[in-house]
Amino acid sequence: MTASIEIQIEPIADEHIEGFRAALDTVAREWKYLSLLEAPPLEDTRAFVLGMIEKGNPQFVALADGKVVGWCDISRHTFPSHAHTGRLGMGIIPAYRGQGLGRRLIGATLQAARNVGIERVELSVHADNDRAIALYEKVGFVREGFARKSVRIDGRYLDAIYMALFQE
Repeated sequence: MTASIEIQIEPIADEHIEGFRAALDTVAREWKYLSLLEAPPLEDTRAFVLGMIEKGNPQFVALADGKVVGWCDISRHTFPSHAHTGRLGMGIIPAYRGQGLGRRLIGATLQAARNVGIERVELSVHADNDRAIALYEKVGFVREGFARKSVRIDGRYLDAIYMALFQE
């Protein structure tokens, strides 16, 4: 990435769906950061994104010259007793990591979550993903649990850390 490219953070829209799927697929196929091993088919991805928009769930994309290079979303729990809670997911394609983009994405998404009444945000992160854990802790997430051998990718087990943030 060149320093002259300004990265925009925007709420996801229909025109971003293919780019979002491509970014998701890029990160998933690393078999390192996500539990997904590849992105769902385009029509499933389209249904997910349009459903998020329809439900008012926060979902943002990072755009570099119009190309989706990262995303962050929070899916609200559907049970009425858990409606104050959402689950965070995010990713950034490799060339755009380590430049503060994750913090910008998560900041926009957490603010939008507050605006729609999501007070508690939960996530799980692979225990060996030190960079993501550090980001989550910087923005206020705390560790709430640990799951041994939570994920198995290509015969390799990964532990997971469960984290949450309560925002009033």
